[in-house]
Amino acid sequence: MHLKRWITSIIAIPVLVTLIFKGSLPVFAAFIAIVAAVALYEYFYIVFRGDRVRIFSLISLSGVVVGVVMMAAAAVFEARAVMFIVSFGLMIAALLSMRVYKSGPRVMEIVQLQVQGVVYIPLSLSTLVLLRAEPDGVTWIFFVLFVVFLGDVGAYYVGTYKGKHRLNAAISPGKTIEGALGGLGANLVVGLVFQAIFMPGLPFLLTAMLALIMGAAGQVGDLFESELKRAAQIKDSGNILPGHGGILDRIDALLFAAPVAYAWKILVF
Repeated sequence: MHLKRWITSIIAIPVLVTLIFKGSLPVFAAFIAIVAAVALYEYFYIVFRGDRVRIFSLISLSGVVVGVVMMAAAAVFEARAVMFIVSFGLMIAALLSMRVYKSGPRVMEIVQLQVQGVVYIPLSLSTLVLLRAEPDGVTWIFFVLFVVFLGDVGAYYVGTYKGKHRLNAAISPGKTIEGALGGLGANLVVGLVFQAIFMPGLPFLLTAMLALIMGAAGQVGDLFESELKRAAQIKDSGNILPGHGGILDRIDALLFAAPVAYAWKILVF
């Protein structure tokens, strides 16, 4: 498992770096749109427990379309446009539900889970596109990815070799308090090293605070996805990334950390 994780990372990281560093904003937005669409499919697979009728219902598919449009809005317009897309997406889901409500009130569960999924995945990922559009956006994207992903690595290995006390056994028996603290420590170190090298103009203390808050948010995101899978009795969201599981398994922490980074960039720095 460890070998598969590292092989997948070695292959994926150069592709990701090239897309971020060399790609234009529209290219980056298109890439994030693809990630959002795949992650939404995996989310629907989890919450609908593999029921293909509900996974591929018009209501669910409209959520995927709304997610893709959301990335385009984030790249072309601004944050307010993304909010409008979320509202229109809800209206579309409501209209589609009225069309099939005669088949039973269970359709409302599909609407609820679709709206939750759109907010959970595309809306969260749209903050990456908005962040990329900001001044020094490329640097900020790398900052977020380094802090989140290397923090996840720190939590994984500290938890694996030093973990003794369960963080939340009901949701994820494998996660430990020691792993969580190790992850936060990695978030802090990586964030400050990155800041010193690539963003020396940022205040030291505020950067440290951001790294820790992002790390904490990422751990909440990790636990939330574990909660979804636990409720559905599913181990991984998919198998597209050997050693890592699905796309949603890989970005679960990022989904909660990215909005924090964007808000901090806009409101604090």
